[in-house]
Amino acid sequence: MLIQPIASSAPRGPSLAEMDDEALLARMKQDDAAAYRQLVERHVDRAYAIALRVLGNQADAEDVAQECLVKVWTHRQGWQDGKAKFSTWLYRVVVNRCIDLRRRPTNDCIDDVAEPVDDEDDSVTTIHRGQVYGKLSDAMGRLPEQQRLALTLSYFDDLGNSEIAEIMQTTVSAVESLLKRGRQALRDKLRRSERDVRLALAE
Repeated sequence: MLIQPIASSAPRGPSLAEMDDEALLARMKQDDAAAYRQLVERHVDRAYAIALRVLGNQADAEDVAQECLVKVWTHRQGWQDGKAKFSTWLYRVVVNRCIDLRRRPTNDCIDDVAEPVDDEDDSVTTIHRGQVYGKLSDAMGRLPEQQRLALTLSYFDDLGNSEIAEIMQTTVSAVESLLKRGRQALRDKLRRSERDVRLALAE
């Protein structure tokens, strides 16, 4: 007669995917590489997207995202709980690294990033959208750095003013001012552009 194992009645803890960032960070401080990998999977796409929008160069954006996420592991013991949201801290590190790269002398063109193609659209729509976003990208690239960063985080990453202020290490009122001046500057630069571009900027 085979004896069936008795099922454990102890409750199972949450999986790594179910843990919030703080719980993963706590485990990572104990050198849990699996918790680190879960954090990377959760945030790498957005870190890369922010870097790409700021830098306009895929290779540099990949390098920045990878460098900043490696920093998460190498500085894991220094993380202070409750001081800041992990995502806010990470995006601030990404933005600061992008600023450093943009100030570095370079002959590279930052406008060579191809626009994403939606297979469901016809070619005319795709070309038109590329023209619209091309004009917008060009106008954004000619804004002062702080205005461009604030607009990028607001328009493309859908962050609130308080989180933008944390990432840019400034005040909410300063962010509001940057957004207001940035929007006005974009309207001025795009005044003679196509009607679709102006509609895309409508509040």
